[in-house]
Amino acid sequence: MIIPLEQLSSETLSAIIENFVLREGTEYGSEDVSLSDKITQVQQQLKQGSALLVYSELHETVNILPTDQFSEDSEESA
Repeated sequence: MIIPLEQLSSETLSAIIENFVLREGTEYGSEDVSLSDKITQVQQQLKQGSALLVYSELHETVNILPTDQFSEDSEESA
C-alpha cells in the first residue's frame, strides 16, 4: 500500500527517510556524501514521485521504493 506523504508529519517522514538511508547503505560512488545530503536526495525523490513510501501489510514494515520497481506484487516483499 502506498502511503501518501501528506498523511505523515514532517518528523515522522524524516525519521523514516533517515532510517531508510542508514539501513540501505546506498553506494554513491567514489565521493563521500553526507547523511544530510543523502536524506535530502531521498526527500526530493519522494516529492518528485520517482520514489514511493510503501507499507507492507505482510511484513508490517515501511520501505522506500523507486517508482519503476513498485508493483502490487512487490508489496508482499517490501
